[in-house]
Amino acid sequence: MGGCASKENTKKPKQDDTGKSTMVDAAVLEKLESGFTKLEASDSKSLLKKYLTRELFDQLKTKKTPTFGSTLLDVIQSGLENFDSGIGIYAPDAESYSIFSDLFDPIIEDYHSGFKRTDKHPPKNWGDVNVFGNLDPTGEYVVSTRVRCGRSLEGYPFNPCLTEAQYKEMEEKVSSTLSGLEGELKGTFYPLTGMSKDVQQKLIDDHFLFKEGDRFLQAANACRFWPSGRGIYHNDAKSFLVWVNEEDHLRIISMQMGGDLGAVFRRLVSGVNDIEKRLPFSHHDRLGFLTFCPTNLGTTVRASVHIKVPKLAANKAKLDEVAAKYNLQVRGTRGEHTEAEGGIYDISNKRRMGLTEFDAVKEMYDGITELIKIEREL
Repeated sequence: MGGCASKENTKKPKQDDTGKSTMVDAAVLEKLESGFTKLEASDSKSLLKKYLTRELFDQLKTKKTPTFGSTLLDVIQSGLENFDSGIGIYAPDAESYSIFSDLFDPIIEDYHSGFKRTDKHPPKNWGDVNVFGNLDPTGEYVVSTRVRCGRSLEGYPFNPCLTEAQYKEMEEKVSSTLSGLEGELKGTFYPLTGMSKDVQQKLIDDHFLFKEGDRFLQAANACRFWPSGRGIYHNDAKSFLVWVNEEDHLRIISMQMGGDLGAVFRRLVSGVNDIEKRLPFSHHDRLGFLTFCPTNLGTTVRASVHIKVPKLAANKAKLDEVAAKYNLQVRGTRGEHTEAEGGIYDISNKRRMGLTEFDAVKEMYDGITELIKIEREL
């Protein structure tokens, strides 16, 4: 595949001052050309197809990131293989966001509701963690509440460029960091490598275990050396989880049954802050926290509830109207592309860029409060 996945080159290519090749391999260029021609002719609705013009393609196809040698192929191969992608691009390393910015920026602006190339993501701000209370004290509507964020470790590329040794090294760093967590966050790290069948079954039953990536991630070269360097951490109460090297280096998750968003948010913030003290995260002045997929940049925060609103479920237009007003994303019970089972929806904040962490969670809090109020009145 592209730059970071294949390093062998027979000819002595042109080199920069560091002695690295600056030329894009002929085989990569050939793959790019044939892939782009097919994408152009397809009826794909992806943001990749929308923004990658022939002119832009010609301008970017010979570029490479300086440190890891990632090419345009590494960035767009998932979208070239899956015409039904919604987005179609991933960042193989942090530098891709700069080197291929002419493609990333319009896609980011489109997805993150007008976050322009001249905009700057605000500094991290969790705000007053005691502002949020319980969304549903009587327990009639909210089944469960979850807040998660993604983080990348500084100095490491994203999945397609990671070597097996780096995967293992990261797992080692993260598991030793997590073993230092105390109080409510104290728990156990389970490496995926060599996991016993009963531990595996237990984690699957709890909906904790992630499987090897879907075809979109596979095509982006994000699942190499599986299950090396992957693992799961959870606290004793199973209300705080960390996924290691699934899609992002870290997915930090706080969750519990019921609607107490305040408790869930406080736990997440204390967990993230504890981990950050020991592990530096990859951050960009303009884009905020860096992630593998551009949809998760910025705050990277997704605050969600599973909520039962049978009356609004029968009036989907009203539900969508309120959701749009508060920038909420409405999904089926089991996430994207699924149905609402028994009138239960997964509803979360949609915006992750151009606002603070606190504001992202507040949009969800205000929107859900409004939905419950309307459901009561119907």
